Amino acid sequence: MIKKLSIVMTLVVVSVIFLGSCNHEQLTSDCNTQNMSYSQNVVPILKSNCYKCHSTGNSVGSYGHLLDNYDTLTKYFTPRTYPIIVGGDTVTYISYLEGVITHTQPYLAMPYMDGKLDTCAIKQIQAWITQGAPDN
Repeated sequence: MIKKLSIVMTLVVVSVIFLGSCNHEQLTSDCNTQNMSYSQNVVPILKSNCYKCHSTGNSVGSYGHLLDNYDTLTKYFTPRTYPIIVGGDTVTYISYLEGVITHTQPYLAMPYMDGKLDTCAIKQIQAWITQGAPDN
């Protein structure tokens, strides 16, 4: 009886590890961050996660932070002058937009009261900013 239980437990642990690693590899390999485009990559992310509060037609509670066009969005991703400390003494600079979508302290986490954007969406927005945030 103990031997059967031990075998079953071993199979469960191995299955959990295997399935967990496969899922992680699939998520990271499916996330394309090359040649990011404002219209093709960034707008769909913002539209499905931010426009319900931060668009011209629906700005109640947005305190004037409108994200539904490139010109108003630029003030939130440039310049990367907001310092954060990473790993003790290392200071890195992020934009306001990066701070809120990554839930980095002291920024107000966005989407507000709705959880973090998925990892791929965050990586795509960061890649777009790093690539010069082209209006394309």
